[in-house]
Amino acid sequence: MKANELRKLFLDYFAERGHKVVPSSPLVPRNDPSLLFTNAGMVQFKGVFLGEEQRDYQRAVTTQKCIRAGGKHNDLENVGHTARHHTFFEMLGNFSFGDYFKKEAIAYAWEFLTEKIKLPPERLWITVFREDDEAFELWKKVAKVSPERIVRMDEKDNFWQMGDTGPCGPCSEILIDQGPELSCGKPDCAVGCECDRYLEIWNLVFMQYDRDASGTMTPLPSPSIDTGMGLERLTAVVQGVKSNYETDLFQPIIQNISSLAGVPYGSDQQADISYQVIADHLRSITFLLSDGILPSNEGRGYVLRRIIRRASRYGKLIGIDKPFLYGLTAVVVDEMRDAFPELVDSREHVAKVTLLEEERFATTLDSGLALLNETVAKLKGRGSKSIPGDILFKLYDTYGFPLDLVADMARDMNLQLDEAGYQRAMEEQRNKARAAWAGSGEEKVKPVYSTVAGKVPNTVFTGYDTLEDDGEILAIIRGDTVAPEVGAGDEAEIVLHRTPFYAESGGQVGDRGELLGEGAKFSVEDTAKPFGDLVVHKGRVKRGVFREGDAVLAKVEAARRSDTVRHHTVTHILHATLRSVLGDHVKQAGSLVAPDRLRFDFTHYAPVSPRERERIEEMVNQRIIENHPLETKIMDVDQAMASGAMALFDEKYGDSVRVVTVQDVSRELCGGTHARASGDIGLFKIISEAGIAAGVRRIEAVAGKHAYQAFKREEQDMLEVARILKASDLDIVPRVERLVSQVKGLEKENDQFKSKMRSSQAGDVVSEAKSVDGVKVLAKRVDGMTPKDLRDFGDKLRDRLGSGILAIGTVKDDKVNLIVMVTKDLTKRFHAGQIIKELSALLGGSGGGKPDLAQSGGKDPGKLDEALKRLYTVIKRVTGNSAAEG
Repeated sequence: MKANELRKLFLDYFAERGHKVVPSSPLVPRNDPSLLFTNAGMVQFKGVFLGEEQRDYQRAVTTQKCIRAGGKHNDLENVGHTARHHTFFEMLGNFSFGDYFKKEAIAYAWEFLTEKIKLPPERLWITVFREDDEAFELWKKVAKVSPERIVRMDEKDNFWQMGDTGPCGPCSEILIDQGPELSCGKPDCAVGCECDRYLEIWNLVFMQYDRDASGTMTPLPSPSIDTGMGLERLTAVVQGVKSNYETDLFQPIIQNISSLAGVPYGSDQQADISYQVIADHLRSITFLLSDGILPSNEGRGYVLRRIIRRASRYGKLIGIDKPFLYGLTAVVVDEMRDAFPELVDSREHVAKVTLLEEERFATTLDSGLALLNETVAKLKGRGSKSIPGDILFKLYDTYGFPLDLVADMARDMNLQLDEAGYQRAMEEQRNKARAAWAGSGEEKVKPVYSTVAGKVPNTVFTGYDTLEDDGEILAIIRGDTVAPEVGAGDEAEIVLHRTPFYAESGGQVGDRGELLGEGAKFSVEDTAKPFGDLVVHKGRVKRGVFREGDAVLAKVEAARRSDTVRHHTVTHILHATLRSVLGDHVKQAGSLVAPDRLRFDFTHYAPVSPRERERIEEMVNQRIIENHPLETKIMDVDQAMASGAMALFDEKYGDSVRVVTVQDVSRELCGGTHARASGDIGLFKIISEAGIAAGVRRIEAVAGKHAYQAFKREEQDMLEVARILKASDLDIVPRVERLVSQVKGLEKENDQFKSKMRSSQAGDVVSEAKSVDGVKVLAKRVDGMTPKDLRDFGDKLRDRLGSGILAIGTVKDDKVNLIVMVTKDLTKRFHAGQIIKELSALLGGSGGGKPDLAQSGGKDPGKLDEALKRLYTVIKRVTGNSAAEG
């Protein structure tokens, strides 16, 4: 049975039993900063299990795309070296939200495995939590499993919890005996052993308790079911192979890789590891990029960058030196498109960004090789045979060199590795990463928010239709506690039963305004959703007293909201226009919608050209002039997606969604506030366009009166330029072009003059050189030079010197610049880069370079003379050491 058939069989089985087939959620968890990536099927239902949200179904089935390559769940280093570790995998799961419980979950799992896919019951084993007698008895009664094949396990293995507090419960695992040939051979090998004989297939979690901060567990009123089964493992079992990589999920990818390498899969163990790493990583790369994640130096983007570079490195180990991953992403798309059709639309985007990152890594790799070669040269000079651990780690962490790649190079050079030092550096980095992760996970939500959210109903938002509404105060929060009342001068957060205030979300800032009570006024400075759908109005009491239960009039600041809706609606139009002008690969990668500006991040591989920028601005304004009406509809999410509505990968959508359509222009899922027609926007102007990450561009723009003001500022600037040049409007550009040409001519003449002066000066300066143990050494301060002037002067001094070492320093505009030059005949004894490190340390700077040329800056101009004098000491020390060694 093929993997695609197995996936469909699983979904169909549970759909026939009343389960809603729910599409996979994105790899970036929606509104859940506690997770780096979606790593289990239950993640998209976390809010349901916590009681924060409701669904219109009580049974669900999914095949969830998952990543485990960062944060607490990190399988990266094991991938390719074992039969079952992956960075990307699919999690099959069935869920019950207070509907059925243990009996049905056990019956479904057993029937599916033994009757639908015909796994031999005699090869299946069961584990249960040691205290879960109910599950033990149900396996015997419902599934007819003999007691000796049901193993009780402790809490570490068979008890699941979402966090330190909250829903939790025992779990039960189904394992398959793969045969004694896969046993570790130990006499006590049995279920629970770490070897490959007993393979876990399916985990059934029985969520039946709520654990509080003291550790006390209270039975949940509506117990739930959460199950998970890896498609890759199940496919390997059904297809009768011992490794996931031998299944049809991986073989098409592996065969394409082996064709490039020219070595068949299965013929070379080391090559096979590389094939498996690359095949796994290609799946992660394709899905992460398709979901809108882009390579960067932090967070999720950093994990993606590491995966791409790791795959690229393994390509080099099998002789593939050119970029190749980008071409193989199409294989992943073709293999997975039936289950994940979103991959098809991202095909071009995925390939282009992958190629960009491969090319970027090629440059980094060259820099790493330079560091390695420099290190090896020093080691040989000292007679050392071991590459230090800190260098090994720097090669790994900064330049992306795996230890095995350096080990291969070291063997060729008859060198050893300080692996213990490398492991120490690695462990230190891991400790730092753990500390960073602990601080960058779920933002610390004040307990008071969850307390209030559990006691009050969700606030009804009425701001689509009105900017004023009556409301009742449901709760008042001051600091970390609930307060019965607040008075003049107090800062507070007020929760209403209904409000016209929009709470910050979807990139749109929160509304401001005021709450008016009986003789009281509260200035709303921001509106936010700190926990789930709890809406708080943040601000300060201006006069009077507000109490829980009070009736208030909520008034949104109309002008600010009006400016905000203009910027929000034009953001939708801009998004559609970018796709029209630049291509369908453009996807939103982030946004800010404020009253005075918008910021729109989008996927694109190159700077937007002046012509493209002009065309984008022109098209947006044309669509504003055409006054397209806006329409909003509440639709089923599947219906909305089928209608062509665009969704954002990092936004959270329920089963019913709000679709905003700018007629004949765009259609997006959006909960924000909008203009009634595009003509209400008035005017649009792009302020700037720039790159912010590999494959990500950012446009900052303004609309309405702010666009008019921007155009007026440009006009005023132009008029001022015309006044200064004494030119008419039409003559400004030709006049400026003539001035620029004249300036360039004068600069050229000035450079030629300075060059002649420096040549003349060089002859005088060279005479100041001193002999240090037979080596001519020159240190000179020449203030007022630019770095370019300094380099040019250094070249002339070196030519005049013939053989020797020189250091030249300059101070210009309170900035220090220093260069060191070593003539070619002396570079085997002296290294300019090493010399300048000692000199620049005195200046509070850092520097480096090649054996014959190095440069640096500094923060302390007052130490320049001392740094230059140090040159003679450094040379004396080196010549003395050389003499001693000789």
